[in-house]
This record gives sequence, C-alpha cells and structure tokens, in this order.
Amino acid sequence: MTLSTGSRTKERILVVDDEQNARVALRQILGEEGFEIAEAADGEEALALLPGFAPAAVLADVRMPRMDGITLLKRAREQGSDAVFVMMTAFASVEAAVEAMRAGAENYLVKPLDVNAVLVVLDKALEKLRLQRDTQNLRERVRERFRFHSIVGDAPELQAVFDVVKRAAPTKATVLILGESGTGKELVAQALHEESPRAEKPFIKVNCAALSETLLESELFGHEKGAFTGAIGLKEGRFELADGGTLFLDEIGDIPPSLQIKLLRVLQQKEFERVGGTKTIKVDVRLLAATNRDLADLVKTGRFREDLYYRLNVVAVTLPPLRSRKGDVPSLVSHFIDLYSKAYGKEIKGLAPGTLNALLSHDWPGNVRELENVVERAVVLCKSTELTAEDLPPSLRGPRPRERAPGALIPGATLYEIEREAILRTLEMVGGSTSRAAEILGISVRKIQYRLKEYAAGAPEPGGDRGDGDAGLDGDEPDGR
Repeated sequence: MTLSTGSRTKERILVVDDEQNARVALRQILGEEGFEIAEAADGEEALALLPGFAPAAVLADVRMPRMDGITLLKRAREQGSDAVFVMMTAFASVEAAVEAMRAGAENYLVKPLDVNAVLVVLDKALEKLRLQRDTQNLRERVRERFRFHSIVGDAPELQAVFDVVKRAAPTKATVLILGESGTGKELVAQALHEESPRAEKPFIKVNCAALSETLLESELFGHEKGAFTGAIGLKEGRFELADGGTLFLDEIGDIPPSLQIKLLRVLQQKEFERVGGTKTIKVDVRLLAATNRDLADLVKTGRFREDLYYRLNVVAVTLPPLRSRKGDVPSLVSHFIDLYSKAYGKEIKGLAPGTLNALLSHDWPGNVRELENVVERAVVLCKSTELTAEDLPPSLRGPRPRERAPGALIPGATLYEIEREAILRTLEMVGGSTSRAAEILGISVRKIQYRLKEYAAGAPEPGGDRGDGDAGLDGDEPDGR
C-alpha cells in the first residue's frame, strides 16, 4: 500500500485495481485534489485495508483476480463499511453496470477513465455520503435526547415508572400517562415511542385542550373538501399521519364527549371516516394518552366514557410531582445548567454556596418544567461561573445563609448539623451531582436523596443523643452504603 496526501485534507479514497499503471494514475490525479489515497491490487488486499484505513469511497475495478470488485463490495458491507463504491470496468456493458448497482454501488466508470468524469462522480457520491451521515447523526442525537437515561432522576418513585415504561415500550399496548402539569408526561411518551419497534415511524402529538371541538375532530380524523365552512380541500388527520407509528394525545381528559365515541371506535376497530366523508380508512396506530385530571372521577360524574377510560387504561403510569422527590433537584439542576450553559455559550461550573438551599426550599408547583425555566433564567442572568441566589427569581431567594469560615460549624454542632453542612456544601461544589457528591462523601446516592427530602421538608433534627453516629455520614438509613 502507498499513501499520498495533497495540500488539502479531504476524504480518504481506496483505489482497487490489478493494473499498477491505473492505480498510479488515479493516485496522482486524486492526490493533487487533496484526497488521501490508499491502493490495493485486488479485492482480498482491499478487504484487509478497509477497517484500518476507513475510506469514504472505494474505486474498484469490476474484473480482478482472487476477488472481484462486486464481491469486494458485498464483503465490505458485511464488515459494516459505509464507504460509497464506484466501480470501474473496461467492459462497457449494461450487464456489468446493472450487476454493480444491484450490489449496492453508487455509480460506475468506463475505462479508459476520463479525469473530469472521475472527479464529478466522486464528488456526487461523497456529497451523498455526507448527507447520509449527517442525517444519521441527527437521528441519533434525537434518539439520545429521549432515551430513558436522559430522563433525569434517581428517586425510587421515578425508577418504578421507568420499570413499567421499559416493559410496556416494546408492546402495542395503549399507555395512559398520569401526573401533574410539568412532570414530563410528553417526555415519557416520546421515550415509549423511541424504545418501541415503531421508532423509525412517525411520532405525532396533539394537545386536546388547545383546540375547539370542530377543529379537534378535523385534526384527529381529517376532513373532506367542503365538509364545513373553510374546508377548501381534503386534509389528512393525525391518525392517518401516524399510520405505522405512534399518536400521543395530551390532555385526553379534555376531549369532548361527542368525540369520545369516535376515538373508542378507532381504538377497537382501527378504522374511521374523515369529517364529511364516507370512505372507511384503516390505520395501524399505537395510542399514548396523558392527562393531569382524574379520569376515574370524570367517569363517575359522567363527563368521560367508562368504556373509553378502560380502553385507554391498559397500562397506566403516574409521574410523581417534584415536591415528592426533592432528592432529584440537585441532579436536575446540574442537567439543566449543562444544557443551557451550552445553549447560551456560557461556562458555568455549578452552584454558589446557599443556592441549593434556596432551590430545595421551594415546593415547585410547576414541577420539572418550572425548575427548568428557573435554571434557564439563572444561566442567562449569571455574571460568574457559579449560579448564586441572586440569579434566582425573588420568590425563591429567601433568607441568605450565614457564611461560615472553614471549621466554624464544628464547635458545639451536632453530628446531624455537620452532616447537613457536608452534604449541601459538597453538592454545591460538584454542581448538584448526587452521584459525584456520594462518591466524595463515601455514602450512597440513596442516602443523599433521603437526607435532601428531610432538609426540603424542614424536618427537625432527630432527638436523643446523636453521639452514636446514627445521623453521621456512615449511618444506615436508608441504604446508607
């Protein structure tokens, strides 16, 4: 193998031809264009070079001894190479070209090669490869954004939700997601879709509370031209658009009674008619629904169909409010600091002393969404590398903690007070990461979670003689180690 690097670094090209003169000519032409070139005399030699050289494109002769170009292409794909293949042949036959294209070649060139044709074909092939890789990278970033490990929280209540969701995701079961506004119901719905066999199909969402009855019916089921005033053409509904994928109906408790029967029919029979139409349309859609309302209570009062309720409630998950899992606040804050620091081009390392106290003291009626908005605001207003209480909304600041010199807390303090100081100061130092704080302090994440709940609730210090170490950092409650 010989390598040639031009004045500009561009994609790597592997030239495979049993004719040395042809390889030399291509090396010179492509090297002058700035490509990095590797050569192989046949398919077997090229196959051995592929993993290490990782070319963007392969120029391969169709007819070669030991292993021909088409066999090389097939074997390369089996190895996982995504390089684009351009085949070269001295036999300008339609059969050779068709065989190469069927095997997965991007294009082919006829010998003797025309320099301009080589460069044009390569440029087009490489541009297509770049677009494919960009699309794949974007898809992976989207998938990563909605995977379970991106839903931040270690609280047992949240882990129980994850367990149900992970088991339900691969199935076709309808899932009802319950919880207060801002708890992340849409994020869970997206995760259910992304972890299902329908992940590559559409994920369509509709907020049922945001539309009037007429508009919601048209939005869900579509309409025919002239079905109502303003219906100037045929419109496909969300059920049609989600065919093969997932439809997420947010605020399902606000759907009008007149539409509930039509929705029930779709769930049971997988068919419906557009508004103003008579043609029955069949679809394969997995339905996910969410609400912050008590559907069982709505059933009792006659505002929600009982049969629809049970059809939606095949699998139910209830997201806990943030006030019941205050132990997740440091991890969530750390996550949002990282997210918005990057978004606004800032370098914020964590929380200044006292900031975490202020965040833990708030009840978060708006749940995770409210916390996210508060952290985003703080990042925008922050003038240093740490978020301070002054960066928070006035309603969250509260009384400022008294600053203490190192060691000033210890004389006369109880072990409980010392432990509290150690946990909160360590969390502030590591930007709210409970796992990093637990590692530094030599205790479990669960122990920190438990203590943070106590601090947030304003629980009094346990009574009795604390000199036995029960409240210390090596205590056993709960899961101390």
